[in-house]
Amino acid sequence: MEMPGFWDRPTESAGLMQKRRAVERRVETLKRLRSDADELVAWQELLGDDGEADADAVAFLERLAPELDKLDLELKLSGPDDDKNAIVAINSGAGGTESQDWAEMLLRMYVRWAERGGFAVELLDRQDGEEAGIKSATFAVRGSHAYGLLHGEAGVHRLVRISPFDSQARRHTSFASVDVIPEVDDDIEIDIEDKDLKIDVFRASGAGGQHVNRTESAVRITHLPTGIVVQCQNERSQHKNRATAMKVLRGRLYDLELRKREAEQAKKEGEKMDIAWGSQIRSYVLQPYRMVKDHRTGETVGDADSVLDGEIDPFLEAYLKGKLAQPGADAELP
Repeated sequence: MEMPGFWDRPTESAGLMQKRRAVERRVETLKRLRSDADELVAWQELLGDDGEADADAVAFLERLAPELDKLDLELKLSGPDDDKNAIVAINSGAGGTESQDWAEMLLRMYVRWAERGGFAVELLDRQDGEEAGIKSATFAVRGSHAYGLLHGEAGVHRLVRISPFDSQARRHTSFASVDVIPEVDDDIEIDIEDKDLKIDVFRASGAGGQHVNRTESAVRITHLPTGIVVQCQNERSQHKNRATAMKVLRGRLYDLELRKREAEQAKKEGEKMDIAWGSQIRSYVLQPYRMVKDHRTGETVGDADSVLDGEIDPFLEAYLKGKLAQPGADAELP
């Protein structure tokens, strides 16, 4: 930070500061655990051979256990992209207003989780529904291990409830898909040729003021070889929207390459690895009972309202622990 010109490159300096904070947190945790280890030795000497623990010793062990679990999870988030920021895209499924309302509920859930965890959230694109909810939304979550924590959320999320849009109060099932990709650093080489891009500009829709809606500031980019489409309309400047859309495209192409490598690795090892877009991962049931269940891990939470309010950590941790417990989970990609 003391180097001349360090703050003249905000993107690079922000990334370095983020990595520094992550290292500092890990060092502080290790210092605290080293102190706890010394205290544990002292307790062993005091207790002797009778094995009877007094209230202070029990309280110490109860405090130590969750710290060890948290450190274990953090140390295992050591994949090549786990420390990166995340770009999250939510798309409503078939079903019109009902699914669009569900997509907006998911958007709120993730934003609430991120804000409570001290992550920065930037809305990159939002397509509102005709009556309620959203057709789609893309946002960035920036902070320590954002991608490592969130990447398991990719897939289809299912909602069962009494529809507030049904005059006969019937039960409806709605679907929305979530995709999570790492926000690619500028120093990672992603080869994108101009001839492979189809770029469209159009007027932004929804809120944003007269300037946004009266000028062609929104940008849609199609990567012709892969068919990947990204768009951004959150900024008033077409130049800024184009730069943001290109950043998202680079992340999607990078993620596509990682998935190809994972598939190749799974084929070599003879393992069945579900990395397909669109796999149903979780059900949120609000009627006839209230429960949220992850179909991959079996993790179940009875307080559906708290989950929809952003309390999704039990699902994130269960997925990570289950994935990391698999043989070869720590293997390097080819």
